[in-house]
Amino acid sequence: MKKRIVIFVLITCMIINISACNSKKTKYEASFLVLFNTVTEVVGYTKTKDEFTKFAQLIYDNLEEYHQLYDKYHNYEGINNIKVINDNAGIKPVKVDKKVIDLLLYSKEMYNLSKGNVNIALGPVLEIWHDYRTMGVNNPQDAKLPPMSELEEAKKHTDINKIIIDESASTVFLEDEFMSLDVGAIAKGYATEQVSQIAINMGYPNFLLSVGGNVRASGSKGEKEESWNVGIQNPDQESEEGNLFILSVKDLSLVSSGNYERYYTVNGKQYHHIISPDTLMPSEYFTAVSVVCKDSGLADTLSTAIYNMPFEEGKALIDSLEDTEALWVFANGEMKYSNNFESFIKK
Repeated sequence: MKKRIVIFVLITCMIINISACNSKKTKYEASFLVLFNTVTEVVGYTKTKDEFTKFAQLIYDNLEEYHQLYDKYHNYEGINNIKVINDNAGIKPVKVDKKVIDLLLYSKEMYNLSKGNVNIALGPVLEIWHDYRTMGVNNPQDAKLPPMSELEEAKKHTDINKIIIDESASTVFLEDEFMSLDVGAIAKGYATEQVSQIAINMGYPNFLLSVGGNVRASGSKGEKEESWNVGIQNPDQESEEGNLFILSVKDLSLVSSGNYERYYTVNGKQYHHIISPDTLMPSEYFTAVSVVCKDSGLADTLSTAIYNMPFEEGKALIDSLEDTEALWVFANGEMKYSNNFESFIKK
């Protein structure tokens, strides 16, 4: 797989190089189709094609490692990942890589920060919704909602305090045999940030990395050291305007959450994938929210957290954090911002 990725990057770079061959630094782009079950895109300006290819391979190799460690669906030879932890719930502690320990410790911090609105122990509830959503997508005529009694029974097994982490032994144990971890609201952004830091430390300070819409803008672009331009997708799929705004950012992350991607329809109503830990139903406060801050892991967490909160509560959370801004889009199309969000909008 890695060889195929390298070839794809080379071809992409060669095509783009033709249109910018007179620049001291050329814009190159690459995309990967398999990591975190989404599309990853990398943009950078380098002096040679080979330099960018090495950079893109660095991004791919490290993202692949995080993808395998945080995967809850698949086993990988020689790797104890989230799936292995779930498979051993109530049975025994699992020795894991430090990258798993770090994610779970971070997730516990984010649980407290989000007032429980982002809970990686919500797996039993999310699995039920995943199964019903999958059936509804595959067989729309038979689509139905999960019974509330089933969801409430699953919620009994979502206590995050029953995730027992032994840092000295590097083990994780789920005390409740019916527990399961779902790190989907945090892992992608967290991994994006960690890989970005690896790239920066390896001498690549200027790039744009997007992992399924989790965007990390590092440094600046081009010889003129301009800000990166990143778009906020319009949640109105029928609109001719693909983006609500274009933001101008440097050394910042942008993450959005909305009801317009993963959903299914029951009796004419759409039910999306962002489930409130309180109601056990898809949250209905907004159609989309976007968060801008330095750390992609935090941005990922906050985008889910404030999606699950009433506006005033979410705004209070955003306002309490330094260098953090947000946009809320309501069902009627109304938009509200945190105090300094509009400063990022490209004029």
